[in-house]
Amino acid sequence: MGQKANPIGNRLGIIRGWESNWYADKKNYATRLIEDHKIRTYLNARINKGGISKIVIERTLGKLIVTIHTSKPGIIIGKGGGEVDRIKEELKKLTGKEDVQINILEIRRPELDAMIVGDTIARQIENRINFKRATKMAIASSLRMGAEGIKVKLSGRLGGSEIARSEEFKQGRTPLHTFRMDIDYANVFAQTVYGKIGIKVWICKGEVLAKRDLNPNIIAGGKNDGPGGGERRDDRRGGGDRRDDRRGGGDRRGGGGGGRRN
Repeated sequence: MGQKANPIGNRLGIIRGWESNWYADKKNYATRLIEDHKIRTYLNARINKGGISKIVIERTLGKLIVTIHTSKPGIIIGKGGGEVDRIKEELKKLTGKEDVQINILEIRRPELDAMIVGDTIARQIENRINFKRATKMAIASSLRMGAEGIKVKLSGRLGGSEIARSEEFKQGRTPLHTFRMDIDYANVFAQTVYGKIGIKVWICKGEVLAKRDLNPNIIAGGKNDGPGGGERRDDRRGGGDRRDDRRGGGDRRGGGGGGRRN
């Protein structure tokens, strides 16, 4: 099951929160769902190179709050905040609501965000960089930033070949069946001159052992990001201390040898 279901949908309510937070009765549910889809589609097209990871939509009585998680907040905010005001006015026209609020959250470590990593690989493939090189560079930078594992799968006419194929690159571990394992997932497309190339990215950020606040804005903001990951990495460094003990054995041998030479 872990291999077939979307890793984010699989973990909803366990360690992941919903990206749309609102309540609607049967009469209004479909309308609001379609409106959410329109907002996300519009913003992703409007801010094409803004490094958007996800868009969280919250609704209260007559109020619409849109939180954009991005690695490049400067592009979205614009000079003196002018770009945000323009986007806000456009969203008011799109939704027909007067009270629209836009929040922007900066992603501190974009190398650990599956959507941004996938988007980076896609842009490089579109610029005719070799897909293997682009993927391996992305994997190396994610692992350098502390990811426990990363898996990237590319499908399509890779390198412009006549016959489409799939290639997978893996490093570290990505246990999809373990629900407490924080796995970020994204599916991105690269539009090349010889057709579309699909890119799937799985990034494992470590286990979540404590109870986590399911509000996606809090998790992405970095308040909850880490106790788990940092402490576990420290434990692994503890293994280094054991290697120091073994080096201590080398001292003993040195001491013994010195005694015999005397």
